[in-house]
Amino acid sequence: MIIGIILAITAGALVSLQTIFNSKVNEHTGSWSTTTLVLGMGFIASLLMGLLLEGTGMFQLRHMEAWYWVSGAIGVGVVICLVQSIKRLGPTYGISIVLTSQLGCALVFDSLGWLGLTKVDFSFTKLLGVLVIVAGILVFKLTKFEQADEDSSHEKELPQK
Repeated sequence: MIIGIILAITAGALVSLQTIFNSKVNEHTGSWSTTTLVLGMGFIASLLMGLLLEGTGMFQLRHMEAWYWVSGAIGVGVVICLVQSIKRLGPTYGISIVLTSQLGCALVFDSLGWLGLTKVDFSFTKLLGVLVIVAGILVFKLTKFEQADEDSSHEKELPQK
């Protein structure tokens, strides 16, 4: 279990890091070229690591539902939406909303057993956990609104030239 926790923490850090890198690339190119670059480099890295670690066995795709192939196309939506949300909301707020959305969707998918997942019993404590995170994001955002109001009120007090 500890390895799973460490891997999850690492994945969270890598997603945050990748999102920031993606937004920096997007400042110099467009969203579609950023997505192409990110997913293209990811393809090359995955292919090389797969060949190195699994050999040609990685190409034996047995017992796979046809609709699983949609995953790559979903990745395009992920990158485009992340880049655009960071551009409009900033990294912390954008990633907070993304993670909350992931958690909320995971709760629904697990509870209903959708997409081939083993159905997990829904509990109000799980829902409460998601709502606590949403409340944290609201507190974070309200703090930023208050800071912006204070900054604008200080600007009004400055003497004009």
